[in-house]
Amino acid sequence: MKYDFERLIDRSEKGSSKWNLMKEKNSVIPDNIVPLSVADADISLAPEIKNGLIEFLKNDVVLGYTDPTDKYYQSVINWMEKRHNYKIKKEWIVISNGIVPALFDAVNAYTNENDGVIVFTPVYYPFYQAIKTNNRKIVKCPLIDQNTNYTIDFKKFSLLAQKSENKMMILCNPHNPVGRVWQKEELEKIAKICLDNDLILVSDEIHEDLIMPGHIHFPIAALNDEIANRTITCTAPSKSFNLAGMQASNIIIKDPDLKSKFILQQEKRCFHSLNTIAYETTILAYDKGETWLEEFKKLINKNYQLLVDYINQNLPQIKVYPLQGTYLAWLDFRNLGYDHHELEKKMINANLYLDEGYLFGEEGKGFERINIACPTNILLESLKRLKKEFA
Repeated sequence: MKYDFERLIDRSEKGSSKWNLMKEKNSVIPDNIVPLSVADADISLAPEIKNGLIEFLKNDVVLGYTDPTDKYYQSVINWMEKRHNYKIKKEWIVISNGIVPALFDAVNAYTNENDGVIVFTPVYYPFYQAIKTNNRKIVKCPLIDQNTNYTIDFKKFSLLAQKSENKMMILCNPHNPVGRVWQKEELEKIAKICLDNDLILVSDEIHEDLIMPGHIHFPIAALNDEIANRTITCTAPSKSFNLAGMQASNIIIKDPDLKSKFILQQEKRCFHSLNTIAYETTILAYDKGETWLEEFKKLINKNYQLLVDYINQNLPQIKVYPLQGTYLAWLDFRNLGYDHHELEKKMINANLYLDEGYLFGEEGKGFERINIACPTNILLESLKRLKKEFA
């Protein structure tokens, strides 16, 4: 590898949310324990980004209030076309300080209190928060667990979409936590159901760049103009380049009316711009970070293969679901016979700090989500502790 992905960045005393959550569960943590939960990576920043920021700050830069430049917009536009064959325009791009804030803004912009919002469950838990906190109704359309993979229950989805009280659908593509990359045919069915029933579609595509070999990400809004005009596509460089702390996201909204409503909600919470360095970091990532990203994906695939092999050889009663996209593997512990409370206690006893499956909804009970975007030796040590606890 050209890049160093095997050196752990110790973030235990640097305010890392992931490490702090681990300490909340156990105040006495051995020095060699690394959490594999929250979706960021404890690895070095891409040198192209790091060195670019150093050069940026060497110049006569003023870190004042800053708006996105034409260069910024063009970097986003070029990336989406080159990587995903998704041709967008500058006027479609709305900056946001994160995809989770964008989900909250979208719920408020396009629905009223007590309206229903459809989600495919289990799903990333801020989806629930964006709906429930704003007094909307969570409408679950559980994915079909086929034991080797998950599929969409299109019959149930269609019935839910036909109910007049349901106004929006929030899609996760690729899907977090189950690791599915939705195929074009599946997205076409989703789009048709949304269009037939006048649903607003919000598509969280934050993991769009982290696609494993043999799979392709299709932005749902790129299917045709009709669905593009009903879709709010949420993108960011944060997962792709480990830049979550920059809080820079690009929300793509083609329809002018939907865009205006979204911006109005941003203004209600007094959001107007990103910080100056967030713009520059995004430009550097999209203009110069592609080679690093490809190597990062190789690390993820390597770690996933290690995970599968180790579990199959040592803990065959645990099932590892296929990882088509993201760096978040989905593990089924239900054959071990523990309820989700007992499972969590055993994980803490083993000094394993993953994301408990129940966080993603009722359908996640008995599962664990593990972040494998880490040095390979860290993953291996964690798996050894898993074996010691459960074998």
